[in-house]
Amino acid sequence: MGTGNWSQVIEFIILGFPHFQGVQIYLFFLLLSIYLTTILGNLLIFLVVYLDSRLHTPMYRFVSILSFLELGYTAATIPKMLSNLLSEKKTISFSGCLLQIYFFHSLGATECYLLTAMAYDRYLAICRPLHYPTLMTQSLCIKIAIGCWLGGLAGPVVEISLVSRLPFCGPNHIQHIFCDFPPVLSLACTDTSVNVLVDFIINSCKILATFLLILSSYLQIIRTVLKIPSAAGKKKAFSTCASHLTVVLIFYGSILFMYVRLKKSYSLDYDRALAVVYSVITPFLNPFIYSLRNKEIKEALKRQLMRTGILR
Repeated sequence: MGTGNWSQVIEFIILGFPHFQGVQIYLFFLLLSIYLTTILGNLLIFLVVYLDSRLHTPMYRFVSILSFLELGYTAATIPKMLSNLLSEKKTISFSGCLLQIYFFHSLGATECYLLTAMAYDRYLAICRPLHYPTLMTQSLCIKIAIGCWLGGLAGPVVEISLVSRLPFCGPNHIQHIFCDFPPVLSLACTDTSVNVLVDFIINSCKILATFLLILSSYLQIIRTVLKIPSAAGKKKAFSTCASHLTVVLIFYGSILFMYVRLKKSYSLDYDRALAVVYSVITPFLNPFIYSLRNKEIKEALKRQLMRTGILR
């Protein structure tokens, strides 16, 4: 197509939830309450782990980093979603759209790597308990966390670079609740098969590889726990993994179906529902999963509340 026959799109219109036009204000307050709870819950866990010296162990370091990560992960999409629910003109600039995709995918990749590191930490603690203190040191924990962040931030660079070179000449309506690779690629006025293939390969390597590593860690954990003679010992061992495993199942259960596929085989509403799960629901549930199911965090929170005089 000649350059004289089209003009470059400079902004997109995010359609969001087109079937709920009459209840946008209710959706706004629902999403706002979820977002505020997500911020408060994850910030609370991060501060409790930071302030309580009894929680300065690798496992809780990873939990606090995950909570901090969720603050950025949700900030990449939810504020714009809230703005669109109240706005008549649900637009986002081309560069703003690419930035949203970058931060959403880079922080999502960081979460994949961090969840894998947490699974490895649990594997060492349960399968090699005598060597655990010397293997999972504080310095190694910090190095792993830095590696997770650097790997995540570098992850989407190739995909973003390829998308930025595509011509977009209209229409400019994104059939999704935020900017993402699949709906944006569908708007390009040229062949995007290379982009789709690169996206599929990167997501497969990133998501499937980390999921398989987590799965292998838990298979070893299950084998070890089943050898414990007492029921109490088995329960204690499993309880240290329950929160992490719950988060893994919710998070990976949605992103596997969304991103590890070559062709679009589901409806737009199905994609929107999956997006809500991994971008809104999972970060919202994480503080409840890690606090309500974790005795140490509940006790640490109680100690901090008593120290500040809020609880007596």
